[in-house]
Amino acid sequence: MTSDSGTGPPVYKRILIKLSGEALAGDKKSGIDPDILRHITGEIRDVRNRGVQVALVIGAGNIFRGSLGEKLGLDRVTGDHMGMLATVMNSLAVQDALLKLGVPARVMTAVSMNEFAEHYSIPKAAGLLGKGNVVILACGTGHPYFTTDTAASLRAIELKCDLLMKATRVDGLYTSDPEKDPGAKKIKSSTFLDVIKDNLRVMDLTAISLCMENRMPIIVFNLFDKNSLMKVVLGDDIGTKIS
Repeated sequence: MTSDSGTGPPVYKRILIKLSGEALAGDKKSGIDPDILRHITGEIRDVRNRGVQVALVIGAGNIFRGSLGEKLGLDRVTGDHMGMLATVMNSLAVQDALLKLGVPARVMTAVSMNEFAEHYSIPKAAGLLGKGNVVILACGTGHPYFTTDTAASLRAIELKCDLLMKATRVDGLYTSDPEKDPGAKKIKSSTFLDVIKDNLRVMDLTAISLCMENRMPIIVFNLFDKNSLMKVVLGDDIGTKIS
């Protein structure tokens, strides 16, 4: 199915976008690039204005990755807790940028920090989505040893999303890293079992297994291509679909 000139109703009514912290940093590798932030939130605004309900799970690799803690001599649990806090910083930045675009947005956290955001619950998050709010889900699952990929899979399933969207810097899933291997070949579609069998590393094994068991389709796409988010929700054949 294609959307020609970008008209027609969205194919997906409720989506969850998994966005890495590194994506917010752009070429700077750390921190938040304001131009990237404006681009991402502009894309989200456009699909939200078409009636699509949007949830986000954001990583924190641009600030602090939990696994880095062990390299610094910290306990793994401490490192993961620090990583959770970093996701809140990214989430608040995205919320602020969306609000400045006139898009209602709410950050919800998996651990209580009432001065900054509302504590996550499935009914509240679903209710906010139904009222047109972009819901930004921070702190991963709220537990150490679980990645934000796993959190994204879990939240997409809990909130009964139609699609989990994995935003990357390349236009889909490849046989190897296309940024390092010029011979890498794009995979147009795949099954969950093939992703696991071929160790394609699009998301961690727990995340892929959750989606497979709950029939949650994933589309891997390049969020930095103009209008790519809109093209996906309208049904254009871009990126890689895993189902």
